[in-house]
Amino acid sequence: MITELKLENWKSYESASIHIDPLSVLVGTNASGKSNALDALLLLNRVASGSMLTSALKGDGTQAPLRGGVEWAARQPGSVFALSVVCRSDELTDYEYRLEGKIIDSRCDLFSEKLTRTKFRAGKDGRRKSEAGHIQLLRTDACTDDAPTIIARLYNEKQGTPRQLSRANSILFQLMGQKLRQEIQDGVQAVISSLREIFILDPIPSHMRGFSALSEKLESDASNIAGVLAALPKDKQQEIESVLTQYASQLPERDIRRVYAETVGKFQSDAMLYCEEHWLDAGPPPTVDARGMSDGTLRFLAILTALLTRPRYSLLVIEEVDNGLHPSRAKLLLDMLKTVGAARGVDVLVTTHNPALLDAMGTQMVPFITVANRDPATGDSVLTLLEDIAQLPKLLAQGSIGRLFGQGCFELRGATI
Repeated sequence: MITELKLENWKSYESASIHIDPLSVLVGTNASGKSNALDALLLLNRVASGSMLTSALKGDGTQAPLRGGVEWAARQPGSVFALSVVCRSDELTDYEYRLEGKIIDSRCDLFSEKLTRTKFRAGKDGRRKSEAGHIQLLRTDACTDDAPTIIARLYNEKQGTPRQLSRANSILFQLMGQKLRQEIQDGVQAVISSLREIFILDPIPSHMRGFSALSEKLESDASNIAGVLAALPKDKQQEIESVLTQYASQLPERDIRRVYAETVGKFQSDAMLYCEEHWLDAGPPPTVDARGMSDGTLRFLAILTALLTRPRYSLLVIEEVDNGLHPSRAKLLLDMLKTVGAARGVDVLVTTHNPALLDAMGTQMVPFITVANRDPATGDSVLTLLEDIAQLPKLLAQGSIGRLFGQGCFELRGATI
């Protein structure tokens, strides 16, 4: 699983990192850099899945462009950026992957790439104790701007084995399927799998209200939520719909008795999302389809569906996680993210600037909250763990996390970081 993301000269960041835990929270004001950090994860996901660097930034017929496209990928006025992730393969093995891109005219070429394996010693309890050593599984030679290829050197007992590869795609992706030493094969597979299992969820309620084709995977806008639920095997469908109903029933003023999806039409190839609401004590409960559900309810169901259908050891990223949800349901949302995410082994990274949700987290979540700010002297985005703010104990004595955040106490000009 991905445990850390590092940003170097990426968009508004000069140098920053964010640790990823079972539930991680990124907070900050508008234009603080929260979305820029999430865009880095999306870029890594795309290049690991086979997209060319330029297409991953610009977009193409199958994927939308990243915010800012190619022109704003590197921190201005520079032209080179680097993104790194640390992936934990098992209790005693980490892989650090670093990709460096260079903006040349209106394209992005690979500038350098590196993959390092770190092994740890085990303590008496079997957990990692101290670093035992590391090896560089992959590195690239320096190349000129006009070079169409780059030399990649792979680890072996003597010299790194040179391979001449394209600068349009990541080396990691180009090595997939090639005959490699076992150490390299394990590292490439571990990192590729981790990056491919990043899922950026941005539910758009207006896209969720129509009929959708039966599907195996949820789309990033959750437009095919009904198709995903209806396509599940019957036992799995009943299990997931039971959890959806359990949490959704606590959203409105009265009970939602059931949330489910059914196939429709002559060929049963499309589906619609439904819920049964309990408003009257007598008579059958009225049934409402997705066209009549509120935006907040649909977003909540999309988030829960993603948690319940993503693969184990994957990373679910949700921007403005509480958008459209009543503040009184913040605790319910937080409980759902923690409980369902932990039960399914899915890590969750969310952004928010809702004081109600931060208040619901309480002080026990302080180690897992990262604050995004803009340095007033340079304009660079800065990421700081909330617990590393020097004045935090004194600030918490004055009020709750949500209240302090709402008053701007965690901004660089308001707190000593």
